[in-house]
Amino acid sequence: MALDFYHNFLLITAIVTVAYQTFFFAIAATFRIDKYTDFAGSTNFVMLALLTAILKGTWHFRQVVLTVLLAAWGLRLGTFLFLRILNWGEDKRFDKMRNNPLRLSVFWIMQAVWVWTVSLPVTVVNASDENPPIEGCDVVGWILWGIGLVIEAVSDQQKLLSKRDPAYQGKWCHVGIWKWSRHPNYFGEMLLWWGIFIAAIPILRGGEWAVIASPIFTMFVLLFLSGIPLLEASTDKRYGSNREYREYKNKTSPLIPLPPAVYARLPRLVKSVFFFEFPLYSKKLAD
Repeated sequence: MALDFYHNFLLITAIVTVAYQTFFFAIAATFRIDKYTDFAGSTNFVMLALLTAILKGTWHFRQVVLTVLLAAWGLRLGTFLFLRILNWGEDKRFDKMRNNPLRLSVFWIMQAVWVWTVSLPVTVVNASDENPPIEGCDVVGWILWGIGLVIEAVSDQQKLLSKRDPAYQGKWCHVGIWKWSRHPNYFGEMLLWWGIFIAAIPILRGGEWAVIASPIFTMFVLLFLSGIPLLEASTDKRYGSNREYREYKNKTSPLIPLPPAVYARLPRLVKSVFFFEFPLYSKKLAD
C-alpha cells in the first residue's frame, strides 16, 4: 500500500468524522436536544466503513465482510438507540451539560475520537493492498463479532421490554441475560470489537498493529468513563437502600455473564482481576 494513500485514508476519515459530529453538535447545542446524539455516533461508523470501502474500490472478500459487519452493527445500534430516545424524550446523561455548550462540546469531541479510533481496524483493512487467503483469525473474529452482536441486541431488547412491563416498574433490570451480568450489552459490545480486530490481523503489518487501540479504547470507555461507572452510580443512588438490589449486585458479575451462584463464591481478588469488579462501581453504596 502506498504510504501517502494510507495516510490519506486516516486523514479523510478524521475530517469526515469531525465534520459529521460538529454538525450534530450544532443541532444539539442550538436546540438543546439529545435525540440525535447516539444516532450520530452509530451512523458515523457506518459512513466510515462504506466510505473507505468505496474509496479503495478493491472489494476484497475480507474488506467486504468487515464493512458489512460494521455497517450491520452501526445500523442496528443506531436504530435501537434512536427509537429508544424518541420514547424516553431525553437522555439523563446530559442533564448537567444540556445548557452548557462548553461541557457539551467536550462530550462531542470525545464521541468523535471514539468513532475514529474504534473504526481503525476496518479503515486499515479497507485501505490495504494486502489480500492474504482467509484464515483462522478471520473466522474466529467473525464468530466473536456474531456472539457479541447477539448478546448486545438481546440484552438491549430484554432491558427495553422490562421497562415496559408493569411487574418491573420501579425496579432495576434483572431479566434474561441480566440475571448473569449487570451489563451484558457492554460485554457484547467489547466482544464484537475484539472480533473485528482479530479478523483484521491477517493484513496487519508493522505500525498497523496500532489498530488494537480499537478494542482497548472501547473497553476503557465502557469500564472507566461513560459506561459502567455512570450506570452503576445512577442505579446505586436509586436502589441502594433496597436489600434485594444489594443482594443482586453482590451475586451478579458486572460484565462477563456467569451464574450468580458461581460468581458469589469467587474470591474478591478473582472478581477484580478476571471479572472487572472494581471498587469504583460501588462508590455510591460505600458513601
